[in-house]
Amino acid sequence: MQIEVLDLGLIEFEQAWKLQDQYAGEIAEGKRAPTLLLLEHPSVYTFGRRGKQENLLWGESQLKEKGIAIHWVDRGGDVTYHGPGQLVGYPLLSLGNPHPQPLSQGERRARIPQADYVGYVRKLEKTLIAALARLGLVAGQRSGLTGVWIQADVHSRCPRCKPEDRKKPAKIAAIGVKVDARGISRHGFALNVNPDMDYWDGIIACGLQGEPIASLADLFESLPSMERVKREVVASFQEIFGK
Repeated sequence: MQIEVLDLGLIEFEQAWKLQDQYAGEIAEGKRAPTLLLLEHPSVYTFGRRGKQENLLWGESQLKEKGIAIHWVDRGGDVTYHGPGQLVGYPLLSLGNPHPQPLSQGERRARIPQADYVGYVRKLEKTLIAALARLGLVAGQRSGLTGVWIQADVHSRCPRCKPEDRKKPAKIAAIGVKVDARGISRHGFALNVNPDMDYWDGIIACGLQGEPIASLADLFESLPSMERVKREVVASFQEIFGK
């Protein structure tokens, strides 16, 4: 499968959301190849379908001071942060096509495609794990949790992190997706390269109380450039999804 990769640079969340809708429609109609959007967002908190208001810890004055927008969106999951220094990827892929299903008396209806959505999320995790391995960082999955994690022995190298947090695994990439009625994936992953980590103080990320968040900048003495990280993510994505 040929996958088109578009690097959008720094782009407002709402603009990228609308672009996903446009491109997903074109893919469903066969007018566009499967597409991976790579980008960064200005600071924003987004709440998924399982989002809870109480997981927003900062009040209106702090949000205004920090210049943070808030969006309630149609992906899975709870609240997360996006901001400069974080690599966001929105894969727009056809995971299945609606099939006409005959009904009584000759009527027909469109059935939402059956696809392995959980398997899709696992493949996104494996893509990021492979990309991080190319950068020299060991990461993995955690049973019952979504995202990509570094283990405590790796997290212990984080000089910024609290001593008690360095004894725990830490999430380095978040994942939240949607698959629309035509079987096209939306939203995707967010990999922490070198964002301002203070913004995570304003939320209970993904609704997981007490689970530390880390970035590549916490773990590398010589931080790989964002361009290098993009190259490794694209290479791993093509390897796993381009078959």
